[in-house]
Amino acid sequence: MIFRRLLYIPYYFVKTDWKLFFKYCRYVKVEKGLSYFTIIGEVMRTMYKHNASPLDYFHLRFFDLSEEERSEFPCTGFMYEYQLKMNPIQEREVLHDKIRFLERFDDFSGRKWATFTRLKTDREFAVEFCKRAGKKLVLKKSKGGAGKDVDVIEIPAGAPESVTSIMEKEGYDLAEHYVIQHNEMMRLSPAAVNTIRIVTQYTEEGEVVILLAFVRISVNSQVDNLSVGHYGVNIGAAIDLATGRICQPGRYLDVTKTEVQVHPVTGTPIEGFTIPFWPACKEIVINAAKLLPGNRSIGWDVAISNNGPVLIEGNHNWNLLSMAVGRKGYKKLFMQYMHRNVTEEVGI
Repeated sequence: MIFRRLLYIPYYFVKTDWKLFFKYCRYVKVEKGLSYFTIIGEVMRTMYKHNASPLDYFHLRFFDLSEEERSEFPCTGFMYEYQLKMNPIQEREVLHDKIRFLERFDDFSGRKWATFTRLKTDREFAVEFCKRAGKKLVLKKSKGGAGKDVDVIEIPAGAPESVTSIMEKEGYDLAEHYVIQHNEMMRLSPAAVNTIRIVTQYTEEGEVVILLAFVRISVNSQVDNLSVGHYGVNIGAAIDLATGRICQPGRYLDVTKTEVQVHPVTGTPIEGFTIPFWPACKEIVINAAKLLPGNRSIGWDVAISNNGPVLIEGNHNWNLLSMAVGRKGYKKLFMQYMHRNVTEEVGI
């Protein structure tokens, strides 16, 4: 175990955004009155004890938590091993590739989509596709992730040739009709489609359990991902699973920013806001999860139109920061699922 944890350290050091790390260090030094020596010592201890990346200490706000509270949160190394066990590599492709995902879940997607190849080679289809798209298209790289490799464009003159020209130049291989979100979600924030992340667990009994949910709230951004602008642009807010109500103030993942009571642009109160079609949101992810029993732990992204929820994508490597938004860890529960899975496989 010790040797395995040591193997993560080179990876953490290569992948860490050190500029962001030292920004967070300066913040904690001032806010908590700790020396840099103490902070870095705590980060190193957390890396060893909790298999955490250097940024986990800050994003999960371990500087505000007791050691017992810290142990509730699964950190980067644990989540990698958990998701590798729950979602074997050979089962992941339908979640990793957005085109394959849409082929599999076309009935759940609620929108038209097309590959670059079809738009390029079937002009009659391409003309009709662009004509019916309205004013916007979403362009994606089918194997991109974390909100990267996505662009929302106004459909330019000369479509569809102008669209395929943009796609070819930027390397996009997927185009989707832009989802017009529900009026209530527009009231919350009209800048982007504000998607709901719902995490499901498929049990060995063949049941689907919803573990957590939160909404991404855009702030002057065309995409709602929380990692935009070094985690300091968009807001996440936890959703009560029973009622669909936002149950806490919003939170930036940038730890230097304060909690958000009302949307900074629209002025809409965040805590207490009710997600439209909430029972249907839960139903759509449960039904989708049942179609992929080989992937036991999936983070689903759901958008909500005036006609109901639509499935945007599923993630086999959903981010542990989903738990930072809700201020709650699930490590003990995940360990139970891992143990059950191991027991089942070895026949204990």
